[in-house]
Amino acid sequence: MNLHDLWAIAAARDAVRLALDFRGEPGGRWTYGELFAAAERVAEELRRRGLEPGDRVALQVGNRPEMVVLFLAVLRLGAVALPVNTGYRARELAHVARDAEPRLVVGEAERRDVVEEALAEAGDGPQVALAEELAALGRPGGDAAAPGPSAPRPGGSDLAMLLYTSGTTGHSKGAMLTHHNLLATVTALLAAWGWRREDVLLLALPLFHMHGLIVGLATALAAGATVRLHPRFDAGRVVAELAEDGPGAPTVFFGVPTMYVRLVDALAGRPADARRLARLRLFASGSAPLAAETFAAFRALTGHEPLERYGMTETGMNLSNLYAGPRRPGSVGVPLPGVSARIVGRDGREVPDGEDGELLVAGSNVFAGYWRDPEKTAASFVADEAGRRWFRTGDLARRDPASGAFTLLGRRHELILVGGYNVYPREVEEVLAGHPAVREAAVAGVADRDRGELPAAWVVLDPAAGPPPDADALRAWAAERLAAFKLPRSIRF
Repeated sequence: MNLHDLWAIAAARDAVRLALDFRGEPGGRWTYGELFAAAERVAEELRRRGLEPGDRVALQVGNRPEMVVLFLAVLRLGAVALPVNTGYRARELAHVARDAEPRLVVGEAERRDVVEEALAEAGDGPQVALAEELAALGRPGGDAAAPGPSAPRPGGSDLAMLLYTSGTTGHSKGAMLTHHNLLATVTALLAAWGWRREDVLLLALPLFHMHGLIVGLATALAAGATVRLHPRFDAGRVVAELAEDGPGAPTVFFGVPTMYVRLVDALAGRPADARRLARLRLFASGSAPLAAETFAAFRALTGHEPLERYGMTETGMNLSNLYAGPRRPGSVGVPLPGVSARIVGRDGREVPDGEDGELLVAGSNVFAGYWRDPEKTAASFVADEAGRRWFRTGDLARRDPASGAFTLLGRRHELILVGGYNVYPREVEEVLAGHPAVREAAVAGVADRDRGELPAAWVVLDPAAGPPPDADALRAWAAERLAAFKLPRSIRF
């Protein structure tokens, strides 16, 4: 099977069931039948434009129905979806375009200048299209042709998605995820988290990220559930909708720790709404560690203990606290169905429970490797005595002898996790050092209640370079070259 085959079950079973609810927008409600018919038509339009199976399609599109239709259409075509962070500036998008060589780059009208600037820097090659125009072709009455009778069907081992994740060299690398990899995560979560057709997922996570796109959207569609999509996270609006009751009210919410911090703040003055949240079936947290005090505060307000889990861009989901079991603050639980995990010491040998070491994982969820980087791929895997390949997560962990649950202790490398997003110091350092007045720059993570960590910079100026910049000027320089979440929140000279 491929991922599209799994989604098609829901459309075949109940075509008139609500699949996507983008509230407050004209044409924001899509049934399963409408959504999959639109994806078929857009896939045919992409084929008409010369795209073939295996071609990369970059999608720099926010949380809106167009992104959902395009993602489904790209996979239906057998092409490779390449979601791109909507906060990326031209410099960052240009790197992805040079490396992945997409056949098509799809952006939004309001960000068209960023796409055009990036492709001018990256060089000629990709076609450019607007998400609004392509998705409109998929609507009933659109101009896109009906699907051809011999539309290709991608196989399970075919590449489905290329997700870029930061590397210690300062440049992001493309993680190659096959249909089998994504299916492994989706089917494991369907079982482990008790998904059902009646579920309504309130989704405010970005769709360019593994958490929002696969753990959230893809799994909900595979369950035949409804996705209530938000363009961005707004704590007040989210609380108001989570507190709804009756048919169509949310039953599931996924968030990063930053979101839970803000939900706690929003709920503190709304005790009646906090009590209403008790009727939801599941709150899950991931992409970064959830502070014990946030866990306790959310439980005190709502009666819910957020279910923490652990995944990576390269692997999808690996570990999870039990849905019907104790949830320990700070623990990321046990391996999901089909996933194996072990902890090894510096010598590569497995350590006894209770001792610290690097976490390794294996399973069908583990990616195929890094795009056009065999050396990095080879260095990321290690074989055990039986010849089984294990992925080196780079995370330090400990397994509890009594429960078998894993606790993460930190990164083997210097990764900074900002509200669930990966920031590597080297990339930020290179940008700061590119300022004509900067001689040296060092970047590290500092603790932050809201986002877990924030980048901080230490800078040495060149006295011969003229008038020195202040912190605001240097941050403005970096803001032209880096996504906002990568910017240093403090700069010391």
